[in-house]
Amino acid sequence: MPRRERVMRMSVELPLWRALAGYRVLTMLYAVGLFATAYDRFPRPWIAVAYYCVLCVWTLATLPRVANAASCTKRFLAVDLALAVTGILLTSLADTQARIADGGPTLPSIWTAGSVLAFALKGGWRWAALASTPVAVANLIERGSPARDTVHNVILVWVASIAIGYVVEVARASERTLARALEIEAATRERERLARDIHDGVLQVLAMVQRRGAVLGGEAAELGRLAGEQEVALRTLVSGGLVPVSRVSQDAAEGAVVRMVDDEADEDDGERDRSGPVDLRSLLARWAGSRVSLAEPGAPVLLPPGVAREMAAAVGAALDNVRRHAGEEARAWILVEDEPECVLVTVRDDGPGIPEGRLAQAEGEGRLGVAQSIKGRLRDIGGTAELVSVPGQGTEVELKVPRNPKKTKAESR
Repeated sequence: MPRRERVMRMSVELPLWRALAGYRVLTMLYAVGLFATAYDRFPRPWIAVAYYCVLCVWTLATLPRVANAASCTKRFLAVDLALAVTGILLTSLADTQARIADGGPTLPSIWTAGSVLAFALKGGWRWAALASTPVAVANLIERGSPARDTVHNVILVWVASIAIGYVVEVARASERTLARALEIEAATRERERLARDIHDGVLQVLAMVQRRGAVLGGEAAELGRLAGEQEVALRTLVSGGLVPVSRVSQDAAEGAVVRMVDDEADEDDGERDRSGPVDLRSLLARWAGSRVSLAEPGAPVLLPPGVAREMAAAVGAALDNVRRHAGEEARAWILVEDEPECVLVTVRDDGPGIPEGRLAQAEGEGRLGVAQSIKGRLRDIGGTAELVSVPGQGTEVELKVPRNPKKTKAESR
């Protein structure tokens, strides 16, 4: 089945941009309200009215501009800041010097902070410091002297904008790190899936050719030797693998991009919706034979399609290990138990068993039959696989998958 690439963009900044848009509208209304309550105190109110008309139209018309970092261009930021600085300087023309000296608000009031915060969200703390400087200068010019309350407000805007800009930069770095981790996880899962498929097919064939070639001798022995070399090389490749370089967007402010291959479980969701659960007994029936006994419940053992297939494939991998390591004459038994909370499948054989430490050695050599084809499959569907082996008394593999594997897997994290 073809596997699709899923592109996911993460951005912790989007809530901040939405908050900024709301802040600009609310502070615009606040500034207009302050002017309306003190209208009769302005000697030249028409200057303020003209400015507020421009401010309201600009704020409402540019809401899409502050929806995200991509829309908030440098040109927009420059014009927005210029409008804030102009409003501060116009205050001395529209209002009386007495009210200004008493600490009266500027025409844009706290709307100015929204313009500075836009710089912080777009470019980080350096841009915030750059935008805070002309605002500070304009406030000092408007007041005429560095009064304590003016200096206090200037420093407050400066520190707040720089702090928010720094937080945004840290959030972006964390975002990229998380994107890299998610992509490595996705690449690892895909590598493990390919390793299982290769182990179940190509590696088994190469190993068989090597064994048969050694028995036949002659040119077949040389062919078997070459097959053995290729088996070792392929095992090394699938057990090591390469993790692709994380790909992020050109503009860091747009958020990190993660490209992942859809899991088989995701595809199984759609298949499950269309075809419904699958009876595990029907998938395990093909393994039954003269040397393999199958004991199953009388009622259907229903599982989601993907879960049932992976469980059956894990059983097949366990039986392959029996034939390969216990010999063609070894007997095996498959026991299926349908319990209320889980489905349990046990594969037991009467072979010589596995020596202590052999599984760890095999995994180090790239032999992934147990690590990937059995344990890896069960882990991916939210189940567990346990192997018990006593030298001289055979091996038992217990495969357990909960009724709701996805929920169980999520709860275990």
